[in-house]
Amino acid sequence: MGGDVVGTKRKSSYISLILTLALSASRFSTAIAAESPAIGTPRGIQTVPGMPPVIDPNNIYSETRPDKLSATVAKHLARVYVPNRSSNDVWVIDPATDKVVNKFRVGVHPQHVVPSWDLKTLWVNNNAEGRDDGSVTPIDPLTGKPGKNIPVDDPYNMYFTPDGSAAIIVAEARKRLDFRDPQTMAMKYSIDTPNCAGINHADFSMDGRYAFFTCEYAGSLVKIDLVDKKVVGYLKFSKGGMPQDIRISPDGRIFYVADMKAAGVFLVEGESFKEIGHIKTGLGTHGLYPSRDGTQLYVANRGVARVYGPPKGKGSVSVIDFATRKVTADWPIPGGGSPDMGNLSIDGNTLWLSGRYDNAVYKIDTTTGQSKIIPVKTEPHGLTVWPQPGRYSLGHTGNLR
Repeated sequence: MGGDVVGTKRKSSYISLILTLALSASRFSTAIAAESPAIGTPRGIQTVPGMPPVIDPNNIYSETRPDKLSATVAKHLARVYVPNRSSNDVWVIDPATDKVVNKFRVGVHPQHVVPSWDLKTLWVNNNAEGRDDGSVTPIDPLTGKPGKNIPVDDPYNMYFTPDGSAAIIVAEARKRLDFRDPQTMAMKYSIDTPNCAGINHADFSMDGRYAFFTCEYAGSLVKIDLVDKKVVGYLKFSKGGMPQDIRISPDGRIFYVADMKAAGVFLVEGESFKEIGHIKTGLGTHGLYPSRDGTQLYVANRGVARVYGPPKGKGSVSVIDFATRKVTADWPIPGGGSPDMGNLSIDGNTLWLSGRYDNAVYKIDTTTGQSKIIPVKTEPHGLTVWPQPGRYSLGHTGNLR
């Protein structure tokens, strides 16, 4: 009888232990479920303070669809602003008629026309190569008229911190990034990039913490910590050696980097900062432009693998599918050309690109790939199409989000 009592007690204790473990496991599972997103649901993105929220973590370009035009730009003139580097002027095209409707002088060597973070100003970057009289020229998009030049050292390109607190002047010749007041251009601070010869184009991580700049003459990429204001490191590409434009994938994980000498686009994983692939496109790969729905990437191939080239080269536009990372179309410029930089129309049906070596602008139908050629002045470079859909601009010729 004593043995039965002991056995009963042991059995009772065993059952109690099982129930306790089961209850603990249940609580643990509940806690994990509460802390973790369900499978298939979008991941949350914690952005840096002051940066607008990420609306769709699966598509960073969700707010640049045709129906997402900001009230800020509602009354802005529909224009294409073309900086002609060698003639030191900007020509303005009316996209409704394809006619040049205005021309005005700016500073020395205008490189890009850049929409401001708040979408209220277009900045012409006049870097005055080999000189010390660089400047930026503000354009009022309500009137299309330029203001007075503001002296700025070596403004080859311009971007903005994701929170809008600073304009980032890409001082290419100085191997330096200058962070300036986005309205007055007064200097705030600088980040030196001594191993990034030819620093020029950039894009930003989805959370706004990091920026990635291409190093044209070093064949590499530099990663910048915008919060701690320092260089994280450099990535040397496996081949090629002349990286140009860079754009983030819709899900924010991969960066597409055009390389003129590699005749295509490198794939770089942002978090690990590693090269993971290459997509062949065409000779002189240069500009990158996501489609309005965020499913495709338009790639401008300049037709020659060096800074300067002859007219009527083997220029083309390739179309990459973001989902498959495959080229789905290739559109040669009829008669040859040199498609360089630009942007899309609001509806996404037209891709406007400068013809760097052909003194022309190409108006390309994104459905058929057919081109129309509009003559401009000498050496057109980073043109912008305005207005653009989006909440804010990260710079260049219209990197909006």
